[in-house]
Amino acid sequence: MGRLFGTDGARGVANAELTCELAMKIGRAAAMVLIDESHTRPKVLIGGDTRLSGDMLSAALAAGLCSVGADVLLVGVIPTPAIAYLVKEYEYDAGIVISASHNPYEYNGIKIFKSDGYKLPDKVEEEIEAIILDEVRVPPVKVGADVGRVTISGKDARKDYINHLLSTSGYRFNKMKVAIDCANGAASTTAPKLFEYLGCDLHVLGADPDGTNINDNCGSTHVENLQKYVRENGCDVGFAFDGDADRLIAVDEHGDVVDGDKIIAICSLDMKEKGKLINDTAVVTVMSNMGFFKFADEAGIHCEKTKVGDRYVLENMLENGYMIGGEQSGHVIFLEYATTGDGELTAVQLLKAMKRTGKPLSELASVMKVYPQVLINVKVSNLGKVRFPEDKEIAHAIAAAEEELGDTGRVLVRVSGTEPLVRVMLEGENTEQIERLGNEIAEVVRERLI
Repeated sequence: MGRLFGTDGARGVANAELTCELAMKIGRAAAMVLIDESHTRPKVLIGGDTRLSGDMLSAALAAGLCSVGADVLLVGVIPTPAIAYLVKEYEYDAGIVISASHNPYEYNGIKIFKSDGYKLPDKVEEEIEAIILDEVRVPPVKVGADVGRVTISGKDARKDYINHLLSTSGYRFNKMKVAIDCANGAASTTAPKLFEYLGCDLHVLGADPDGTNINDNCGSTHVENLQKYVRENGCDVGFAFDGDADRLIAVDEHGDVVDGDKIIAICSLDMKEKGKLINDTAVVTVMSNMGFFKFADEAGIHCEKTKVGDRYVLENMLENGYMIGGEQSGHVIFLEYATTGDGELTAVQLLKAMKRTGKPLSELASVMKVYPQVLINVKVSNLGKVRFPEDKEIAHAIAAAEEELGDTGRVLVRVSGTEPLVRVMLEGENTEQIERLGNEIAEVVRERLI
């Protein structure tokens, strides 16, 4: 990936790595690129999650945009997929989200969507990076009436987004007892109203953000409290979102986790039965569980595999016209309704599958067997991330593990696109074996790349 933008925008510790100065530079460079494309005064939508640093970075970003002549509309705390939807609905030139998704509150990020609701392509991100880092061009400084304006949303952006989600349902769910965990993040502003409007008997957790508790032992990365709540309160289903609500991890009526792989399995099979699965194909990443691929073979569903990152899933979907794709982590894209992963939309589609079939989520999820998986995140230096592909000792450790597993498992070791980590993932039939092999590889990575 680029020097500023990883697989999901520019990220870092707010005010240390992702500074106000950098946010302002990103705003100025982005405005310059937008002006190049439109030759008019660009209009930019800005929203974000509940992090304490969000207002600070939003102000800096807006200042940079306005200084080059762009007009800015601030819509406040709102899910990432809402910005992707609204930028097209409101006919804006770009939409920007200030969020670090599932990361702890001290991190933040800047993610940019084009006027059509899709993330910026690599080429445009590289152009922005070159303006900021290499100073290949200097953004013009506007004065007088040419300076951009900042306004607060005159439209009820959250209501417009909720209405969009409601339009994808077609059902009411009056007899369903639903628990949601909003991760003390952006979903807190939309998800409770959405599920109330759908008629659910609703129970809400993690909807009291204070700027520092986003993703803190809650949401899609910490589903333990939701699992317990669903079991103890006899809920039909639980939905856990991440900080910016573009992910969903579900919990069935027994409190068992239904992750992104299982969600894609359930929804792709439902789409196939309704004749809506184009070319009987689902798009997933190399990180999907072995069990998903076995399910797909048995169900007559073709799998397209991409690199890790929902942007690569989306690229494949757009190139080939496929309608569903996503990641094990809970990013699921329904191209009929959205241009990016959307946790709340995904929850609605799961409810639809439950309603249409009359089956509980546990029965729907049983179509896929999950094979044991070990994932070890090894913290490395920035230089270590660069050296990783060429390191022969690490390659040897990986090859040795692959040889031992043979056809009974697989090994995937990769650099994270958003954090200073190397991720070591193994799957197989024997948990003890893959844990041992995973730890052996992780130790070599740790020794070589710190």
